[in-house]
Amino acid sequence: MDFEIVLTLIVLFTTIILFITETFRVDIIAIIVMLTLGWTGLLTPAEAFSGLSSNAVIAIIAIMIIGYGMEQSGVMQKITRPLLKIAGENEKKLTAILSLSAGLVSALMQNIGVIALFLPVVRKMTAKLNLSLRKVLMPVGFAVILGGNLTMVGAGNLIILNDLLLQQDAEAFNLFAVFPIGLPILLFGIAYFYFFSKKLLPAEIKKEEGFLEKQQRLISNWELATTVHSYLITDDSLLLNKTLEESKLWSSYNLYLLAIKEGEDIAYAPWRFTRFASGQEVIIMGEEDNLNSFAEDHNLSSKGKYNDYLDHRELENTAFAELMIAPHSDMVGKSIREIALRKNYFINPVHLIRGEREITGDFSDFILRPGDILVVYGLNENIRRLKTETDLVLLTSLPEKTATNNKPFAAIGSFLLSILLIILGFNIGLAFFTGAVLIILSGIVKLKDLYQAVDWKTVFLLSGLIPLGIAMEKTGAASYLANLLIMPLQEAPVFLILLTVSLLASIFTLFMSNVAATVVLVPLVMIIGNQIGISARGLALLAAVSASNSFILPTHQVNAYFMSAGDYKSSDYLKAGALLSSAYIFISSLIVYLFYI
Repeated sequence: MDFEIVLTLIVLFTTIILFITETFRVDIIAIIVMLTLGWTGLLTPAEAFSGLSSNAVIAIIAIMIIGYGMEQSGVMQKITRPLLKIAGENEKKLTAILSLSAGLVSALMQNIGVIALFLPVVRKMTAKLNLSLRKVLMPVGFAVILGGNLTMVGAGNLIILNDLLLQQDAEAFNLFAVFPIGLPILLFGIAYFYFFSKKLLPAEIKKEEGFLEKQQRLISNWELATTVHSYLITDDSLLLNKTLEESKLWSSYNLYLLAIKEGEDIAYAPWRFTRFASGQEVIIMGEEDNLNSFAEDHNLSSKGKYNDYLDHRELENTAFAELMIAPHSDMVGKSIREIALRKNYFINPVHLIRGEREITGDFSDFILRPGDILVVYGLNENIRRLKTETDLVLLTSLPEKTATNNKPFAAIGSFLLSILLIILGFNIGLAFFTGAVLIILSGIVKLKDLYQAVDWKTVFLLSGLIPLGIAMEKTGAASYLANLLIMPLQEAPVFLILLTVSLLASIFTLFMSNVAATVVLVPLVMIIGNQIGISARGLALLAAVSASNSFILPTHQVNAYFMSAGDYKSSDYLKAGALLSSAYIFISSLIVYLFYI
């Protein structure tokens, strides 16, 4: 055996051990591998660092920027609402629906683009429902990889397969030739996590209390009523032409008018002298009995009931907050009426806390003192503006700023343009980077936020491992392993040969790109097939399909992409992916044996 092959295999097996034992962080392991290949002379320095400029890494960076832009633009809200309506609050059901959706989309779209689209969706939906991101994200990510096997254009390894077949004077496969293999594997993957996710997936890491938890605690502490009703003001309503103050909404019913919607326009925390008109939709919060009494007394038509204010689509970016009056605040010595909190800041004052005394109802004329605490409700951005302009102390954290409805069509247009360019045959890195630049030029992603949009841990993980695949090809280590495992099996039962081909492709794709693994294996298995009388096309298809079987290590670009988001470790992939990878090998081999050999 050649010395370079021996050295490459030593590096390969050492890398596997480091990943499994988690001796270092995964990106550090990848960087060590990259440097080792350069210092040992297995690769030239240019080849060792080639991963940093590879199509996969460039595409990953661009996709992260596009994904961040889509999240900032408000596109995700439009995607999550119908899915939330179908899934309800059931974690398993939500996971299955998202996984199936992601898998089907992946059939006609490059899987790295699909995970970029679904990662923000999964984040938003799990946060909204207070579910475990770690238990939903990995099944969805795996489904993206599995769904790439539904058509011959879903993954790069299947796209290149037809070119390799034509080079060997063999007939190419049609678009849906792989569907009988891909569909059972995708459905198995979804069912696998549906029934066994509790044992397979890591538990949620105890982390700092998030916004929703803090909101719940604040609501509980002050016994705030968060039931919301939407009512339509009809022509015969007794609210017509009355002002908010004249309606005695808070003084007599202890209710809060959160917003008035008229057509597409919505006014939050309307001023006390705002007049009601026919056709308006009023969104009111308070106790259920008080809401019903107010609606009955004023002849209002119900449009909807929400047990939690955040369930209302128009209230998703609102919050309760505690604000303390600082000694130097401009509000000291003034009343709520003088400050005109609703008129100037569009915020509802809910409670006034003075020492041990809690003041509710109408406290508009109370003179504010240093140390007083105001519990208010309104849009997050309005609360921030109130804090800044009046020099108050914000005691309750608000969610991170989001640019909701910030050019959503520009964001989705940039993403779709990238996909269209790829479909038309342009370079994947060039296509996605064009979309990323359009996102930046449109102002959706600010320059100051650009570098935080990129997960550099993922970038260096892929950059460090790509050279290992190059070294396996260049030194002949990949061909040596393939011959070592397959050649002795020429007299073995056909199904055993198929299992070996699938296993070998699955091993290769852990450390090589799925395209590289396909390029190395397909010509070899076709030669073997012709020699022993097994369908060469069937073996080639199996090798290409199995080059997507990458679940036990975070080396596939999709796995690497969501690793940091879910805070997963290498051992999490091994635990969740081992049985799935084994089933993948068996199912794909069995279907090829039954229908393609």
